[in-house]
Amino acid sequence: MMNVLVIGGTRFIGRHLVEELLRKGHHVTLFHLGRQNPFGHQVEEIHADRLNHRAVRKALAGKSFDAVIDNAYVRERGTSAQDVAAMVEATREGLHHYVFTSSVAVYPFEFDMTEDWPLADRADPYTRDKAESERYLFDQHHKTGLPISMIRPPFVYGPYNDIYREAFFWDRMLLGRPIILPDQGQNLMQFAYVKDVAWALVRVLEVDAAVGQAYNIAHESPITQREFVESLARAAGTSVPLASVSRKRIRELGGNMFDEPLYFGVLFDIPSFSVRVDKARQQLGFRPTAWEDGLRETYEWYRREGRHARPLDFSFEDRVLQEAGYSR
Repeated sequence: MMNVLVIGGTRFIGRHLVEELLRKGHHVTLFHLGRQNPFGHQVEEIHADRLNHRAVRKALAGKSFDAVIDNAYVRERGTSAQDVAAMVEATREGLHHYVFTSSVAVYPFEFDMTEDWPLADRADPYTRDKAESERYLFDQHHKTGLPISMIRPPFVYGPYNDIYREAFFWDRMLLGRPIILPDQGQNLMQFAYVKDVAWALVRVLEVDAAVGQAYNIAHESPITQREFVESLARAAGTSVPLASVSRKRIRELGGNMFDEPLYFGVLFDIPSFSVRVDKARQQLGFRPTAWEDGLRETYEWYRREGRHARPLDFSFEDRVLQEAGYSR
């Protein structure tokens, strides 16, 4: 049994991560803001804002952990390499492993990328924060021996997803609405099932060779945007009308990848990419969950509790469809 500090741990990936740690008999402490705790007395809690470095030092003073799994990215404000460094310094004493939830966003938009691919140098805050945090952690590993591991998933899907992605499409499908496909939906996407990501975050604690390493965790093959939408329809047991519209025109009309008015979920319409998972297979024994099984479990959760709570506004999509000459 290990004494594990989980940064975050109450939402999407973190929730599955804590379930996996508890299943394996580890002692878990959550470091979070204190807004919710789905695990009750099964875990201990430390309440503080990870972006407040003084609060981090105060909250963790005198405490020691075998492992830290840093799984919290504050979307509204970002989480910089300096924020990661503050957590490292506050937990370094007695630490055997620092595991960081990174992302394939640290790579350029290329194909068949392996873990030794150069990190991207893009300006968007998420990519910058993840890449700079990795650089800091690897630098600490080489200079001070800090025992680190990185997990790099692509698009993560599954139960408790609080990013409006799978639910975006199912909300529309169940109303019989058409799905807008940018430029025929030919861009390639690659996915990771959330339980596979949680498994990997825990697995690296068990493998000595994982120290100092990064691992891509994903389904082995990318799929097109069209194939993704069709897979969601099959999981829901329905058919879906598809409307191909020029990506350029969608964005000219005001289509947004981050916020309303959305046209293809949150940040789902990005350039094609793909990664390889050979290293995780060989060193960690990784075996991805079957795509259909992951989607089935996700859809079951969606029907129970994942549907969009707010009234949906389809006016932008209707405008795009009308301009494209689509008629239902």
